[in-house]
Amino acid sequence: MTQRLPAYGLFAAMLASAGLPLYIHAPKVYVDEYGVSLAALGAVLFGLRLLDVVQDPLLGRLVAMLRGRRRIAVAAGVAIIGAAMVGLFGVTPPVAPLLWFALMLTFVFSAFSFLTIAFYAQGVTKADDLGQGGHLRVARWRETGALLGVSAAAVAPAVLGFSVFAWVFAALALAAGLSMRREWRGPAGDALGGGGFGPVLADPGARRLLLVALANATPVAVTSTLFLFFVESRLQAPGYEGPLLLLFFMAAAGAAPAWGVAADRYGARRVLLGAMSLSVLGFIFALGLGAGDWPAFAVICVITGAALGADMVVLPALFASRLAVVAPGAAEGFGLWSFVSKATLAIAAVSLLPALEAAGFEAGTENDETALWTLTFLYAGVPCVLKLLAMGLLVTAPLDEK
Repeated sequence: MTQRLPAYGLFAAMLASAGLPLYIHAPKVYVDEYGVSLAALGAVLFGLRLLDVVQDPLLGRLVAMLRGRRRIAVAAGVAIIGAAMVGLFGVTPPVAPLLWFALMLTFVFSAFSFLTIAFYAQGVTKADDLGQGGHLRVARWRETGALLGVSAAAVAPAVLGFSVFAWVFAALALAAGLSMRREWRGPAGDALGGGGFGPVLADPGARRLLLVALANATPVAVTSTLFLFFVESRLQAPGYEGPLLLLFFMAAAGAAPAWGVAADRYGARRVLLGAMSLSVLGFIFALGLGAGDWPAFAVICVITGAALGADMVVLPALFASRLAVVAPGAAEGFGLWSFVSKATLAIAAVSLLPALEAAGFEAGTENDETALWTLTFLYAGVPCVLKLLAMGLLVTAPLDEK
């Protein structure tokens, strides 16, 4: 059972390469190409992400109920996400662009959520097969693959164009689905039992890790939503978005395996706190950036990207190891994990874009200093505060790091 870990990396790369265009590129594409207003787009995104958030616990229950029939359901999910990505980016909307955007994102979000929950739950079973250190070992393959996938997605749309990228993604989804076809199975024995969400929510360690995930994911949601606007308008560096995104995610991918090794040696909590401190430092420096400061921002991308590698490897491994004790089926637990992570995206969608518009910000035009300072504060100041909150929650978390 120690084989096929590279398949986990490939599947994670596929999921991650879907996520970046959804959260960063899709809103700007529909603003620039089809003239959708920021306020209307923010309202639609909030509704869609609210649906996405609400359905995640239900999808967790579905994954748990499927047990030995997950392979067929996963194959259907892979087909849906590939087709919907082509619909979102690969064709001209056959109906009103805002309606088409909402329809395609509904399919993509639902398939993405189902596949992610099933995939992370399967990782718990795989880690049990691998023995001691299995959770960090699976996490290193999975999250490094995810970071490489998101790095490719950061530049592929600009290099290939969104239409070609969508078709390439569909091919990647097919390859990833085939590579994982023998892996989909539920946990053995009584671990299959349906304890629901109760065992997870009743455990103090699991509850605290869910709160840490909520506070820690919100800065990512904020910066993902505003990254392109920050580079284009605050730094006045249009055209640098792709290279800077690539730098950010390559730094994360390069650092991810090292964070896993460090967590094994020095303890997960200590390593996570160090990584979060790096992020706070980067956000503080970002507050002072202005026009033409893209070289300094590139350094910040390296620092915060490297820190993200720890968030992606160590924190899910901590949660997975806790689930292995309190809820071995894992699917419902990761439904809750996905729920709290996605909640941050809904909050970002409903608050950030309308707040920018209220401050007078307009994408692609000359903005006054008030609008630009609002953009900077939302992009860097808010995440800094939230990271400090996440650190406080982690420091006081009742965890057994063994």
